[in-house]
Amino acid sequence: METKYGFIKLSPTEFEKYIDELKIARTVVKIQQHHTYIPSYVHFNGNNHFERQKGMQQSHLNNGWSDIGQHFSIFPDGMILTGRSLEQTPAGIKGANTHAICIENVGDFDKGKDEMNAKQKDAIVAVTAALCKKFNLTPNTNNILYHHWYRLDNGIRNNGAGGNKSCPGTNFFGGNKVEDCEKNFLPLVIAKSKAKNNEKPIVPIKYVYVLASSLRIRKGPATTYALVTDRMPAMFGAVLRVYEQKAGWFRISSSAQHWVSAAYTKEVKRAVVNASTLNVRSGPGTGFSKNGSLNKGDEVFVYETKNGWCRIGIELNWVTSQFLDFQ
Repeated sequence: METKYGFIKLSPTEFEKYIDELKIARTVVKIQQHHTYIPSYVHFNGNNHFERQKGMQQSHLNNGWSDIGQHFSIFPDGMILTGRSLEQTPAGIKGANTHAICIENVGDFDKGKDEMNAKQKDAIVAVTAALCKKFNLTPNTNNILYHHWYRLDNGIRNNGAGGNKSCPGTNFFGGNKVEDCEKNFLPLVIAKSKAKNNEKPIVPIKYVYVLASSLRIRKGPATTYALVTDRMPAMFGAVLRVYEQKAGWFRISSSAQHWVSAAYTKEVKRAVVNASTLNVRSGPGTGFSKNGSLNKGDEVFVYETKNGWCRIGIELNWVTSQFLDFQ
């Protein structure tokens, strides 16, 4: 494990331990897969991981972003570099960034370009499986997403029907279509997940979202307890998992005494889309403009309800409640 420019470099084995021990307040239900296109294999010399990651960060800052867009970059030699804080939403896929983790796989994986080597392929599978285990996600095409499945202009998922990037590449694990993912990528992730995950997950008693700009996390349910030092504060809008409540405080870790004040949170409900396609609108009614759409099996969190409509984020994104199954 090596650190430079604020990034950590990890092998797949080190990553599995790192992510298992990391305390993350934000709830994650989606894992994005991308390719960098540039830098590609020709820009990697086997030793310049940090320089390439720093270059991507600077490029993203020049675009006006707050930081590097991705949470992790996976290099051709199978090494993984950390990026954006996991407490922050990624800048990866318009329409699918909320509650997501973004992975950038270094290379150009369109047909006729870089041929992904075995080390990188194994690392991508290992990282995705470790994240599925961490966040108790079933590997499927609602939870594991390719950038190609979303239109660039409006973020609507159309599974590559038009107006899409090729990302993560037309030859990424045999292709960038939904059927390619189901045939060639998901079975590898599922097999890796089963090999690593024999423990029954601890289920939260409820979910809440953060009302404060930054919510401090303490070692016990009172302001007299010290602040934790091994995790960042929870950020505004983040959905937190609640495992215990006591005297106006919520424990947000299943394995540690990490608590936040309930006064700076509001309860949300977790739900799953039961319609083949569900329109997302800018307000609670069909008269409002369409912001995007969701597919059957997509998971959402409901922040507000009004006249049979549900707001599914801190933004003005609303769906009709009749096509949601609440968990």
